[in-house]
Amino acid sequence: VSLRLTKLLTPTHRVKSVIRTLDYQDDIKDLSAEPVLLSLEDSPVTDFTALFKGQDVVYFSAGAGGKGGEARTKKVDYEGALKVFDAIEGVQGPKPRLILVSAIDIRDPDKIPAHYNEQDIAISKRVRGAIPAYMHWKYEADKNLAKRDAFKWTILRPAGLTNNPGTGNAAIGRTHLGTIARDDVAKVLALLVDREDAAGLALDVVGGDTPIEASLDVAIKKGETDFLD
Repeated sequence: VSLRLTKLLTPTHRVKSVIRTLDYQDDIKDLSAEPVLLSLEDSPVTDFTALFKGQDVVYFSAGAGGKGGEARTKKVDYEGALKVFDAIEGVQGPKPRLILVSAIDIRDPDKIPAHYNEQDIAISKRVRGAIPAYMHWKYEADKNLAKRDAFKWTILRPAGLTNNPGTGNAAIGRTHLGTIARDDVAKVLALLVDREDAAGLALDVVGGDTPIEASLDVAIKKGETDFLD
């Protein structure tokens, strides 16, 4: 998703992309963005604070991807996220806005959303059984962010990702569980760069029939963020 997002942003924005290995630098440069070598696991908070100073928006779209077991999932998806939160708080003067990529159904496992149907509950149970550490540590990171008020933030919670071509349509807000193309997630993220009115919201996004721009606009106006209850 990050490379797709970078491609959408670089025509009109100056983009810096954090990479943990130089293996990715050519991919970043090919998209007219600037690669920055930092590690969520090993670099100090102060390095991220220095990078974030003077920036308008920070995207967090990193994850362990199930590699390295629960220890690495915690290190990247939880501790890495908190490192970024702390780094933004450490910026002197105007602080950048954060757009965090989480995942749909990240929630208190003992609280089933009222709008879930039987199919949603079955999907949720299956996914939680397959990647419990990921679901747990993403939720802990999201909860931590929700308590912070030193900077503005928005959480985007995509459904299961596919490599299918984007449709330009989506259901955003209080949705049922499903899938969505990475292209469409990137488009939502790109639109959020200009949506300061989405601050404080956690928005679910799945494949749908409504044009993304319209669906996002309605979701922001509704302001529904029930996973934090």
